[in-house]
Amino acid sequence: MKVNGVHYRSIWYDNELAKVRIIDQRWLPHDFRIVELETLNDFAVSIRDMWVRGAPLIGATAAYGIAISMENDASDDGLQNAYDVLMKTRPTAVNLRWSLDRVKMELSEIPYEKRAEEALKLAHYVAEEDVGINKRIGEFGLEIVKNIAATKPSGEPVRLLTHCNAGWPATVDWGTATSPMYHAHEAGIPIHVWVDETRPRNQGAMTAWELESHGISNTYITDNAGGHLMQHGMVDMVIVGTDRTTAQGDVCNKIGTYLKALAAHDNNIPFYVALPSPTIDWRITDGVNGIPIEERSEREVTHIQGRTTGDGIGEVKVTPEGVPSSNPAFDVTPNRLVTGLITERGISAASQEALAEMFPDMLEG
Repeated sequence: MKVNGVHYRSIWYDNELAKVRIIDQRWLPHDFRIVELETLNDFAVSIRDMWVRGAPLIGATAAYGIAISMENDASDDGLQNAYDVLMKTRPTAVNLRWSLDRVKMELSEIPYEKRAEEALKLAHYVAEEDVGINKRIGEFGLEIVKNIAATKPSGEPVRLLTHCNAGWPATVDWGTATSPMYHAHEAGIPIHVWVDETRPRNQGAMTAWELESHGISNTYITDNAGGHLMQHGMVDMVIVGTDRTTAQGDVCNKIGTYLKALAAHDNNIPFYVALPSPTIDWRITDGVNGIPIEERSEREVTHIQGRTTGDGIGEVKVTPEGVPSSNPAFDVTPNRLVTGLITERGISAASQEALAEMFPDMLEG
């Protein structure tokens, strides 16, 4: 998408420099920085420490990490080491395993001397595939927005609420939950987006930043304001992304998503999940008991980063000294609370039967 009128992807290969470049998201939305990833450790750190974030982007970054590592050691041991190092970075987003398994399997059938070249081609393919998936999600999601718009007085916006950042920075391009927003905006349908701050990392600020950059009306709200807005008829639809979805349609997303789904259910507001198929974990049915939840550093809770009055970027402590903090990064929304899953193949009910029917070629076993 565009930053200051210039089109960027979240990760790309610079052919002139022969290097992988990313937008370093630790500084967004306050500063726009581009960095190069040159070693296997660079890729591992970028995923673990959230220079890149979002399940689809993590998968693409891991594919490029394998490709770059093959330039130094294309042996079976080198391939296995790169796989192991990257697999350990983050436990919840299933795209990481999906991407690494896919790349490892294909490269294992290729002679050592050709692996570096073929790995880079495969990484390019994974990235391009993600762009196509997210574009199609937006096209199917657009139909939902159109249907809601048709029920409203002329000129009145469709009001969407989203949680965390399932936008362009969380993917290679388009985003998942934001893709229908971009498509609706391009189609001339007035929309307004309520953007949850999404503590503790305040990733909603990134959503507000990217929407604002594209001229999409939005308002940044506290995480606890959503239920109030729903009670007062100010939300027409909730749409979020997902880091892992079970075979029966339970959805794992940023902590706080479950509470939004409960509020939407209580107020008869549709709750949709933008679901790229690589985020489906066909091995798991019960999301609450089966999906590992990443526990991140206490510091993300105790400290907050922002722009200072001196126009710098600083960090302040918001909790009393000595008070322990807990930081589960995700929660699971049971399928009974999900109105529908917006996939690249269409809109599916959140059930094992519906997902199996839509993706029969992806079922494991």
